[in-house]
Amino acid sequence: MSDNRQSLADLAALTNTPAPAAAPAAATQSDAQAEDYMAGKIEEPAAPTMPLREQILDQYGRAYATGRRKDAVARVWIKPGSGKITINGRDQEVYFARPTLRLVINQVFGVTEREGAYDVVCTVKGGGLSGQAGAVKHGISQALTKFEPILRAPVKAAGFLTRDSRTVERKKYGRAKARRSFQFSKR
Repeated sequence: MSDNRQSLADLAALTNTPAPAAAPAAATQSDAQAEDYMAGKIEEPAAPTMPLREQILDQYGRAYATGRRKDAVARVWIKPGSGKITINGRDQEVYFARPTLRLVINQVFGVTEREGAYDVVCTVKGGGLSGQAGAVKHGISQALTKFEPILRAPVKAAGFLTRDSRTVERKKYGRAKARRSFQFSKR
């Protein structure tokens, strides 16, 4: 990944204007820190742990992401708003009647402390309601990190960016299900 950040001096060269003078106090402070590090008085300076990411929006100011869970696939768009969540044209209370499924969807906003800050529109297909709720949660977390890249660390720490790869195991021949044997008959 290339680092394309530019300093003020680089930007000044592009615009043909003189670069602003750097504050001498800041320069002497960084020089003093460098000397202390070389003398062994302080530990290695802390490097940024995460690379800087850019906000990715479409022409309507929305962030888009795809979420997946089991056999369900959710296409999710988020934009700033009042916190309304629409799934397949229906409100979340209507589509996901069980409170636990609505709780799964809103986990991302709870971790990032953004309850009621974004409107979510998503279309989801495939799988059952539980898989669809997981797919919507995965899509919301991906879209939220595209809209606010600074939120990537808490969302990733909560494990919402990882696609849950657990799916139904296939049925094997000579078996009733994936692993269950047929009922034993002594005679």
